[in-house]
Amino acid sequence: MPVITISRQYGSGGDAIARRVCEALGYSYFDKALIARVASEAGISENEIVDFPEDAYKIRGFVDRLFGRRRSAADAWVSHESRRPMAVETLDEARCVNLVKDVILEAHKRDDVVIVGRGGQAILQGQPGVLHVRVVAPLGARVLRVKELENLTLDEAETLVKRKDEAAAAYLERFYDIDWDNPLLYHLVINTGRWELDDAARLIINALTHLKMVVNK
Repeated sequence: MPVITISRQYGSGGDAIARRVCEALGYSYFDKALIARVASEAGISENEIVDFPEDAYKIRGFVDRLFGRRRSAADAWVSHESRRPMAVETLDEARCVNLVKDVILEAHKRDDVVIVGRGGQAILQGQPGVLHVRVVAPLGARVLRVKELENLTLDEAETLVKRKDEAAAAYLERFYDIDWDNPLLYHLVINTGRWELDDAARLIINALTHLKMVVNK
């Protein structure tokens, strides 16, 4: 059966929708446990894999290294956060991303999986039997959802939502050279400001059924 990738704005309900789709179809959810299992089956050492979800990308450290405070010439090539050479830090980031990419490609071969984030829409772009979905919602609705889920104030929730979105956008632009808001990357864009999460899951399942018919022709 086809693979599904879900790109989501933070607080849009994309993760919950993915869980509903997995439950309805018997699909596997691409999480840390599945990453470890697929990596092991593919002969990739579990010790090599570091999950690198896009919304956890350390955008501040990257920006600071490029445009941070003035430093001496000796310090110019060293991260102010870790005091390690920038080249090593960049290599570590790229290596983590490439390993996760390899695991996603292996997961695609096995089918029956929902991949949330991690650049799935870029890594599997153009691959047969893949449904790419984008889940969005108005900022205000997302802030309210995150406020309730995370038990935050409105200001804290808004700050978190914006920071997560910025991190995800920067991750995808840096490592895959895509604009995650580009609707042409997706088969389906769902606004959960207008659809309930259960209805959104059904939309994806219906789209998947149509994709299967097209693939099997």
